[in-house]
Amino acid sequence: MTASPIESAAAVVSLLDDYSLEMTGKDVPKLDEARATIPAGTRVNVTFLGNEDLQMRLSAARAVARWGFVPVPHISARRLASQAQLEEFLGALAESGVNENVFTVAGDPAKPEGPYEDALAVIRSGLLEQHGVRHVSISGYPEGHPDIPGPSLWTSLEDKAAALREQSLPGTIITQFGFDSDAVLTWVEAVRDRGIDLPIRIGVPGPAGVRRLMTYAARFGVGTSTSIAKKYGLSITNLMSTAGPDKFLHALAGGYDPARHGVLKLHFYTFGGMKATSEWVVDFKKGA
Repeated sequence: MTASPIESAAAVVSLLDDYSLEMTGKDVPKLDEARATIPAGTRVNVTFLGNEDLQMRLSAARAVARWGFVPVPHISARRLASQAQLEEFLGALAESGVNENVFTVAGDPAKPEGPYEDALAVIRSGLLEQHGVRHVSISGYPEGHPDIPGPSLWTSLEDKAAALREQSLPGTIITQFGFDSDAVLTWVEAVRDRGIDLPIRIGVPGPAGVRRLMTYAARFGVGTSTSIAKKYGLSITNLMSTAGPDKFLHALAGGYDPARHGVLKLHFYTFGGMKATSEWVVDFKKGA
């Protein structure tokens, strides 16, 4: 059954309530510019990039907390050279009081730089709980991963969810961004069919230039066929234009059934800037 316009609008607002954002360690000035339009208590993920050091990541997490938001530092398993490095990072987070929430992912390196092959190894280490972590986010890939076979992705997700359950650690799945709402909802149903009931934050690109969006999509293996691009609102014949997730969110809300899909929220990848994304959310909710 297709949702009525009123039901769809209510679903859009529900999805946008308690959205989360992503920033890099270098984005503190951009967060400062945007913070007036970001609701207090918003979860802000702080990435773990190879060109950023401990102090940069720590300073960003502290700034997130100082301005009334909830910092979610990333842990890139394959970038960790040793157990001592992981303990140093977790210890520094705990000392600064920004340790309760983390997001752990395998990370970009093809080969681990130390003892941690993937996010599961970090979770199973027991070090997260020892350093006061109370909530762990893990990754999901509705449109697959360019370097990981589909069956392996499912096994990984199931194993991580099981490990969190075994350790009584609450968790959330944060997905890679995508442009195809049908693929996202189909994937969410498959997650639920596997008995995984963790809340899911659907990755969404904030408003950005089409050229930039297409570049990131190619980098992360996100589908951008002509039909998907058109459905999302991307003009592949005018790469200088800007696109927001308006159509995607309306389509997602139209097909969202809490009974089938469980708890869904949104996670914004701020390719076009944190201020542009937070202002877009404010304007979009007004017109929903």
